Order: sequence, then structure tokens, then C-alpha cells
Amino acid sequence: MPSRSMSTAALLALVAAMLAACARDSRMTITFFQFKGEAQQYFQDLAAQFERANPTIRVIVDNPADPETALRTRLVKNDVPDVLTLNANGTFGEFATAKIFKDFRNDPALTGVNPAYLQVIGALGAGSKGEINGVPFAANASGLLYNEELFAKYQVAVPRTFSELIAAAKTFKAAGVTPFYGMLADAWTAQSPLAPLSAQLQPPDFFQQRFKHRTTFAAGWKSTAEELAQLYQYTQPDPLSKGYEDGTAAFARGESAMLLLGSYAVPQIRKGKPTFTIGSMALPATDDPARTTLVSGVDVVITAARNGPHPQEVGKFIDFLMGEKVMQDYCAAQVAIPARTGLTNNDPALTGVQDYIRDGRIVGFTDHQFIPAVPLAPLLQSYLLTGDERTFLDGLDSSWDKVAQRRTWALGAVQ
Repeated sequence: MPSRSMSTAALLALVAAMLAACARDSRMTITFFQFKGEAQQYFQDLAAQFERANPTIRVIVDNPADPETALRTRLVKNDVPDVLTLNANGTFGEFATAKIFKDFRNDPALTGVNPAYLQVIGALGAGSKGEINGVPFAANASGLLYNEELFAKYQVAVPRTFSELIAAAKTFKAAGVTPFYGMLADAWTAQSPLAPLSAQLQPPDFFQQRFKHRTTFAAGWKSTAEELAQLYQYTQPDPLSKGYEDGTAAFARGESAMLLLGSYAVPQIRKGKPTFTIGSMALPATDDPARTTLVSGVDVVITAARNGPHPQEVGKFIDFLMGEKVMQDYCAAQVAIPARTGLTNNDPALTGVQDYIRDGRIVGFTDHQFIPAVPLAPLLQSYLLTGDERTFLDGLDSSWDKVAQRRTWALGAVQ
């Protein structure tokens, strides 16, 4: 039988543990919804750093396997996370328009953010005119990646026009080198070249007019579809049999001169330990270099619940995430572009696009105007395999119009 002193000691230990638990539970808890699968550990570590510097705040990090589905499920239950990282795409715009996210106008977190990236997220949607519903954190560059060693070996200059790009593809093909590695088993990969082509070739106000039903994809995207099909004439045979991981691995082995992907693919390519320098360029869609723009989307936008219960704690956490070192370290690891002016990423894979970023010659991803209910990727995949342009463009128009009829109801469901 234990002694009285031992029982007292045990009781004191139990009381101490309970008090410690109460102390932990007394911290203000905020939820952090984090979508970037490849950066899970980075953001987990950041949350821990923040907690150490702010011992009265607890950060619960949620890294769901299917972020968009998980977020939609939470919103239907009116369970909006306190802080979120999201890709600035059509879904972000949809939720911003539904007034899910905070209006950051005049918020200190926006200090020093590149105005071009505010325009990119603003074009996706907003709770009302003039609202800024997120804070750009990191951007990417979607043009072309190329093998600098192969370009030097075959004396091919970096193309500045679409005609020069096709000429370069013909040179590599004649030399027995695959110009572009096709990865159509993952249908989304075709959206990467689609974005810069359509951004340069569509009318300037195309999507504004499309949302108002004053134009169609059949009218505004015909030249885009034609040029995209031209590029895919210079892939390896049977691109449908290869996906993203196949293509990045093959490119790392030197099996193609170019890859129709952006900077976001560089970390994956480097897993294959390429022995050459990965170069980058803006994808030209016309024969006038002055018209070439770089598609640079906000790969990571930070936002918050519009009417969250812990605005002060949320503000502190977002200010921490937007710190220069946090942003610089993330961008170095992910080969991303810092969203703050004055910060740069000197990775060699970004050298070819830095002038566009510095001069503000950037536009957002046109494919980010599509929400998942519009089957853009499957329609693209089918088009590039069959060459049936009419079916592709009419299919886009039909799907867009069907979704537009349902969208008012869908937005209301998540408010």
C-alpha cells in the first residue's frame, strides 16, 4: 500500500498537470487552413515559430489532401478557417465574390506588396467594388522552361516571337531532339501554355464581356486554339501516355529541349538532378516582342475569414507570415517569386523572366477564370488529341453558360 507522502506527491503532480493543461487551453486558438501540399512542413514550422513568439496564441494547422473540396465542405457548415493560404484561382475569386474573405484595404499586411499582384487577384473577384480580399505572398512565372545546354549545342537563340519559337521547335525536331515534352495523361498540363497564348491573343476585355454574355470562346479564342495545336505538333509520340512526373523526369534527363510549364515545376525537375541549367522565358504568342507578357499568377495568397472571432490574433499571424525572411525563405525553397517589391529570387531558373517582373509586364492566368465545374482540362485534352477545334470551343461556351446559370445559387449557398 503506498505511503501517505507518496499519495500526496502523486496528488500534487496531478494538480500541476491539470494546471498546466488549463494554462495551455487558455491560449487563444486560431485555425490555419494551408493548401500547399509540398510546403506542409514549412508552414507547420512557421506556426510553431509564431507560437513561441506569441505564447498566448495557439495555431492549429489544417493541411487537407483535397484542399478545395475540404474548404467547400467547411463553408457549407459555416466553418470558415481564421487564416487561409490558397491558390489565387477561380475558386478563390468565387469565394471572394461571395464575401467569405476579409477586405484587406488599408491593412498593414499589404504594405510593400507589388501592385501588379493586387490587380491579378482583383481580376478574379471581390466582395464588392474596390475590395482586396487577400494578401499576395508568392507568385510563379508560367512561360517556357528550356535546357540551356541543348540551346547552346544547336545554336538556338531564345525565341522572342511565336514564329521564332516554331522555328526553334523545327530545328530540334530535325536534330532528333524532342522540342516539347507532352504530358496529356495529366490533362491540366495543357492549361500552362494555354494561359500565355490566350492572354496575348484574346481581346483585352474578353472575360468581362464573356461574363456579360457579349462574346464567346468561339469568337475570342480561335487563334489561341490554333497556336496551342501548333505547339503540340512538336511533342514526342503519344503524349497521352505520359503525365507530369514523366515529363519533368524526362526533361531532367535531357530528353526534350523545352517544357510547356512554369517555374512551379522546377523543384520537381531538380529531383531528377539535371546536369544542365534550367532556363526560363516568357512564351511569345505574336510576332511583335513588345506584345509579349509574362503570365505570373499568385501561387499563394493569404486571406482570412471576413468576420472571424479573433481579428487581433489573426492580424498578428498574417503580419508574421508576410515578414521578409519568411517570404524570402519560402520563395527560395519553392523557386517562387516574392510578392513584395524589393525582394527578388536570384534562382537561375528565373533569370529569363526577371525583366518582365521588374517592369510589371505581367498578367494573371486566364485559366484561373474557370471554376472546377467548367471542364477546361478534359476539353483541352480531347482537342489536342483530335484536333477538333469547333467541338473544343463550342464545348467551352456550352459549359460556361450552364455554370453561369447555376452560379448565383451556388454563391448564395456558401454565404
